[in-house]
Amino acid sequence: MKPVYLEHQIAASPKTVMATATDFENCSEFISGIVKVEMLTEGPVGLGTRFRETRIMFKREATEEMEITSFDSDSGYTLSCESCGARYQSTFKYEPKDGGTLMSMTMVVTPLTFMAKVMGFLMAPMMKKMCGEILRDFEEIGAHAVAREGA
Repeated sequence: MKPVYLEHQIAASPKTVMATATDFENCSEFISGIVKVEMLTEGPVGLGTRFRETRIMFKREATEEMEITSFDSDSGYTLSCESCGARYQSTFKYEPKDGGTLMSMTMVVTPLTFMAKVMGFLMAPMMKKMCGEILRDFEEIGAHAVAREGA
């Protein structure tokens, strides 16, 4: 499956947007698709942070364990997980643009099993819907970041 790239412009600083997006412990309060998050590591968010996220995906609850596998406090991070025979790596970037932030995500899905390779072809049509859900997350993160910055 080819990488998925999404972006969204937000009228808040990169620092505020990244702080909002990495507020994993509280994100269910401002991202409507997330039901709950259970932090699996303590301390500030950074390389090695792990959490279990339950969200509504395709009208059903899905729970995945995520880990931050790269982290730059000034510009972004990568979330990784393995599920259904595939490795998912989503790299988020927060870049200054037009007085705000260009928030972007590149997701790479690597099948690890034969069945995951087969399912990759079948999942392609579902990716469009999933991208719409991710963009809604971006919009909700943006609205919360703008409100935090204005407070």
